Amino acid sequence: MTWNVEKIRTDFPILDQSIHGQPLVYLDNAATSQKPLSVLEAMDKYYVKDNANIHRGVHQLSERATLAYEAARKKAQHFVGAAQPEEIVFVRGTTEAINLVAHSFLEPRLGAGDEILLTRLEHHSNIVPWQLVAQRKGAKIVVVEMNQRGELLLDDLKKKLSARTKMASFGHVSNALGTINPIKEMIALCKEQDVPVMIDGAQAAPHLKIDVRDLNCDFYAFSAHKMYGPTGIGVLYGKFAHLEAMPPYQGGGEMITTVTFDKSEYNLVPHKFEAGTPDIAGVVGLGAAIDYLHGIDIERAAEHEHELLLYTNERLSAIEGLKLIGTAAQKTAVVSFVLEGIHPHDIGTILDQHGIAIRTGHHCAQPVMEFYKVAATARASFALYNTRAEVDRLAEGIEKVKEVFR
Repeated sequence: MTWNVEKIRTDFPILDQSIHGQPLVYLDNAATSQKPLSVLEAMDKYYVKDNANIHRGVHQLSERATLAYEAARKKAQHFVGAAQPEEIVFVRGTTEAINLVAHSFLEPRLGAGDEILLTRLEHHSNIVPWQLVAQRKGAKIVVVEMNQRGELLLDDLKKKLSARTKMASFGHVSNALGTINPIKEMIALCKEQDVPVMIDGAQAAPHLKIDVRDLNCDFYAFSAHKMYGPTGIGVLYGKFAHLEAMPPYQGGGEMITTVTFDKSEYNLVPHKFEAGTPDIAGVVGLGAAIDYLHGIDIERAAEHEHELLLYTNERLSAIEGLKLIGTAAQKTAVVSFVLEGIHPHDIGTILDQHGIAIRTGHHCAQPVMEFYKVAATARASFALYNTRAEVDRLAEGIEKVKEVFR
């Protein structure tokens, strides 16, 4: 079945505009995706008709807001294949989810000399929280390496797992390179050593089907804003037994049942991890984004994105002086590159003058840049609403960048 990209584009009003007199080409989807009208309308409806605080109010607005909030929790449960809605904790995003697990799950069980297993491909958000815990407890970060294509070395993972490994945390998909990691196999290797595993799914959620029970991960996190939802809201999935045993991450309203000056008793999972008034509109928007993804042919969308990846590789590989960075066999539609003699920031600035939005820099993945011995790359990342014509615009824009510096 043909992917009707022009019809899909009508769902995203922001795409219908000009930048510097040129039609917008938005290729920065790994940083944040655009939002369909249905998501914007759902959030608008909450503020216009249902705005109230949740759970504690007995009036009609509060009841409607609470129903919408908890309905989104069930949508998130089904989106990742969790066993029950109580395994879904709303957080500000993937970053907060990782910090929560590092603080509440790992730190109490971590000791001096213990090890935390990460990979070379991780986003800074899946490095720094573990470093902070390791520094406090005298533990050590151990890194699984990759090859020149940007693929993790499973033999290195096997070698670095040991009795000292107390936690492993892996990205499902690399934000810098688009590499899809073999996380099911990686999790299985960790489970052989009884090592709990967290998965950073921020880059996977918009593109791949997720089934946390099939993966058998202990925790999985993703952010709404990368999967056509609003910023400032995300999801932490955790196995119920873990969440029930973990202490609260933050204190305040909602996460308690009783409070005295002598002691407090905590609320049930997941509410004990959702202190204070949450981003209710954001949760509503997340639910609407999940509905949007369920309402399209997501497998055909993935095929469309893969076709764009192949076409982009073909077009950009033909440009003299351009080098692709990260060529894994399994990738999402992310293309990182460098251009001989031209800084990536200059590439991005000149492309912007032609209406083309890409990302330049280290992409919060400096260990990846260190591996390739580059300070930064230019990155074009695609979504279900991008087109072959936009790839052509990108290639033509890069040629114009070369003309400026010729």
